[in-house]
Amino acid sequence: MKHNPITTRVTILLRVAYALALILVASRVSHAADPGQATPQWVAVSDTTLRQLEADGKKTDWPGKTAGVVVDPASGDVYMIVAGQGVWKSSDRGKSFKRCDDGKVGGRCETSYALNFDPTGKRLACFMLDGKAACTVDAGRTWRSFTDVGRNWDFAAVDWSTADVKNIFAGLHESGGQVMLSTDGGRSWQKLFEDPEFDKTGGLGIFDARTLVYTQKGKGIQRSTDAGHTWTKVSDLQPIGRVARILNKTAYWLGREGLLTSSDNGATWNVQGNPVEASIGPLLDPRNEQHIVVAGVKGISRTTDGGRSWTAVATLPPGSDIPKPGWYSNIAWDPVNDIFYVSKMGNPTYRLELKPQT
Repeated sequence: MKHNPITTRVTILLRVAYALALILVASRVSHAADPGQATPQWVAVSDTTLRQLEADGKKTDWPGKTAGVVVDPASGDVYMIVAGQGVWKSSDRGKSFKRCDDGKVGGRCETSYALNFDPTGKRLACFMLDGKAACTVDAGRTWRSFTDVGRNWDFAAVDWSTADVKNIFAGLHESGGQVMLSTDGGRSWQKLFEDPEFDKTGGLGIFDARTLVYTQKGKGIQRSTDAGHTWTKVSDLQPIGRVARILNKTAYWLGREGLLTSSDNGATWNVQGNPVEASIGPLLDPRNEQHIVVAGVKGISRTTDGGRSWTAVATLPPGSDIPKPGWYSNIAWDPVNDIFYVSKMGNPTYRLELKPQT
């Protein structure tokens, strides 16, 4: 029987293609079965900086190592707090760090709300405990100090709507629940009220020099339009986030019911989306208001539809804990490169890259 040479070649090519396809499928299955390649891992990024300080004879303050991290949401630059050794900046996704605060920042971050970044980028305010506090308006090139008050701060809200940083609403550390207001960029402070319950469950937000909101257990959302002289309850909703964040004139506050939002300077509040188990955030993407990240004891979650649905991203790295909402562990998100960072005071700073970087 004679064979058609064309048919024979086609048959051989088909068999080769089929064999190659089997090899490719087997390779993919092999890689998927390898958890080291299939699952991104937390990696410590602070070790080189800490070794450098030790070699230079510089000691970290209690509790040692790092104590805070935040990301510029517009650029992806990372700012890491080394306990007692200031602010260290990375512009290469945490591969290398250099101190940038000119000695104007010290101490540590007590909460995940101690580092407050302008949602549109470049401007950062550092509200430190047992150390100096300051802000930068030019991505860390220059810094302006805040006047110290006692041991300084647990957390604070900043009015980013003005060209210069002027209006700050802040919670003082272990002070019986003292809440302070500055309208001159932290040069002077005025006590607005004192309530021990605020130390335990309080949170706050600021829209301008006169328009403030705060919450604590049993009080819903309280609002002032006269710089804190009088307060009115405007909602029975009970935020659990320590600081309300504002992007494009909408305030976002983390609540048990879901994201709490206000588009009228805090006069009214609504539940946006569905509940998510978290006590840190929301972390906002200035390029996409629907893209939001939160975190809690069970890990990090995200939404791409404004809170209607939530997806678990990752558990927290070793040693992270959150004994009460927002405390001790700092969680930061780089929405530019989709990278997460965690720093719990006394521990290294960790990075989690969800996709390979080029």
